[in-house]
Amino acid sequence: MALLHPLRGAGRGRRDHRRRDPGGRLLLTGSRTDNPQLRQRDILRFWLPLAGTWMMMAVEGPLLASVIARLAEPRYNLAAFGVAFAVAVIVEAPVIMMLGASTALVDGRETFLRLRQFTHWLNLGTTAAMLLVVLTPLYRPIFEGLIGLDPHVADLTRGALMILLPWPAAIGYRRFHQGLLIRRGSPRRVAYGTVVRLLTMLSAVVAFYNLTSIAGAYLGAAALTIAVCTEAVVARWMARHEVRRLTAHDAEAGSATSYGKIWQFYLPLAWTSVVAMAAQPLVTFFMGRAPRPLDSLAVLPVINALTFLFRSLGLAYQEVIITMLARDPSYRRPVLRFALTLGLSASIGLALIVATPFSRVWFQTLSGLDESLYRFALLPAWILIPIPALSVLLSVQRAFLMHQRYTRPITWATVIEIAGIAGLLALLIRTTPWVGAVAAAIAFVGGRLAGNLTLVGPLRAVRGRSQSSG
Repeated sequence: MALLHPLRGAGRGRRDHRRRDPGGRLLLTGSRTDNPQLRQRDILRFWLPLAGTWMMMAVEGPLLASVIARLAEPRYNLAAFGVAFAVAVIVEAPVIMMLGASTALVDGRETFLRLRQFTHWLNLGTTAAMLLVVLTPLYRPIFEGLIGLDPHVADLTRGALMILLPWPAAIGYRRFHQGLLIRRGSPRRVAYGTVVRLLTMLSAVVAFYNLTSIAGAYLGAAALTIAVCTEAVVARWMARHEVRRLTAHDAEAGSATSYGKIWQFYLPLAWTSVVAMAAQPLVTFFMGRAPRPLDSLAVLPVINALTFLFRSLGLAYQEVIITMLARDPSYRRPVLRFALTLGLSASIGLALIVATPFSRVWFQTLSGLDESLYRFALLPAWILIPIPALSVLLSVQRAFLMHQRYTRPITWATVIEIAGIAGLLALLIRTTPWVGAVAAAIAFVGGRLAGNLTLVGPLRAVRGRSQSSG
């Protein structure tokens, strides 16, 4: 049975002879059996480096927010950086699923070359879209008139977006090569690249903070851009041996594929990301029409950064499931058992932060919020406690559908989720006196739950078809 690198040595008395199958994946052999069971610790070993990667990325937001909060005009700059980052993430949405696509599809020379070219075109398109957002003469009517930003916040946001221009292409390039590393069985290399990214960001922050008087929103955007571009270069270097193997003249062709098949697989995933990323500007739009809009815009990035720390644990699990099921579909049960433990642990961890004095450490000591903003942020954080568990469930649902090459329901579930968020926000802001941050938290939980429920039917159908065909 072909297993990946972090699974080697599973079981007492079993020795790893580091043989590889024709596809280049590591084989686990031993004195007792050549078909070992997948244990929870095996999954843990594979998941931990990827979880560490997401956790390190999750730290970026609060680190930058804490620095911005200590510079001039913190509320304006925190709001501008939050809006600029939300827009940049929306623009990068078409490439965000490239990690899963690369992990799931690249099994030989043919699929590698075609998916790489596909990635290049996507990167070019997202960069052009980013430039269009910044240069359009409709910028002020959209950001000040439609979204309702303060003119000063809108100016800061535009400058930050200019600095973030290389961001989408760097993300796509990086995630394509990280997918190769995960499929190869080298999740630790992905984590090493993220360490470089974090150290680069910290170095940039220290340099800008001490050597310039740059606005906080610009500092955050510049540090992120430098760090992500550096990580993209490191990811390509880390994957150099796999790229060389896949492009060799004697490399296996892999699955028969075409750009049409890649597009058919990837388009629903791209739309999923596009629709999902619309959540942040959607919330920003409604915050301008809710009570205490500036305070809500100031605390939401800090709250989102906290919840992302725990949501990231589930996000890291999606590629683990895809990889494990590709090795052996019978790994379904241990994969689901690990997911249950992970989901409960993630939400309990968030609750332990929000419900204890650690909340002051996070919101005030680390994030730099004053006393009034700290108290303002507590209730929305409480409401969001179920989100990490629901995010683990969503990763499991998506991974099983991607394994079956059935990606269309993923898009529809995301549409339902965003529609739920918009509907709940409109209802709560219109009918209640609640501040925007509280309404947003309720809408996030309700929308995510609706998305989870939408995928139950397609998963049952896929499960039934796989059982009947087996």
